[in-house]
This record gives sequence, C-alpha cells and structure tokens, in this order.
Amino acid sequence: MTYVIAEPCVDVLDKACIEECPVDCIYEVNRMLYIHPDECVDCGACEPVCPVEAIFYEDDVPAQWKQYYTANVEFFEDLGSPGGASKVGKIDKDHPIVAVLPPQGGDH
Repeated sequence: MTYVIAEPCVDVLDKACIEECPVDCIYEVNRMLYIHPDECVDCGACEPVCPVEAIFYEDDVPAQWKQYYTANVEFFEDLGSPGGASKVGKIDKDHPIVAVLPPQGGDH
C-alpha cells in the first residue's frame, strides 16, 4: 500500500509534501508530483500538508481519480527505484494520463 497524488496537483506542484516526506520519495515531474510506491513508507506525513488535498491513501483515492494510482505506479516502471527524489531532480516527462490534460491552473 502507498499514498497517491491525484489530479488536484496537476499544474500546481505546491511541494509542501516534499518538505514533509522523511524518505524523499516524492518526485517532481513537469506537471505534477509522483509518490514512488516502493520507496513510500506509508507514514502519511505528506497528506495533511497538501493545500489542494491531492494526496490520498491508496484505498481512499476518490473514484474519479482512481487512474492516478496506476499513473503513479507506471511512471516508475522505466525509472526504477532511484532511492531518493532530491538526487534525481526534476524529471522531464509525465505519465500519459497527465500529459494529455489541458492546463489546470498554476503558473502555466
């Protein structure tokens, strides 16, 4: 089980969750943040600090955003488990589910 970041994060990328994560498993990508399912320790520190309420426990993702669980898992299939978002830096790609969305707000 893991935490999942869903659509409210797209084009917002507040990053308060990154500051709270004790294991550095939240990766910044072009349009949103992704939680690495194998690196997440399920501590839940990220969830209450998200200003747009985009973070959910895997079983609690609202029905309209269930595909974001798949997006979080599939995003890391090619990347593997780098063992820390801070050393990787911003990743210049998005999952196809996110890439096709129209601009959601933020500074885009």
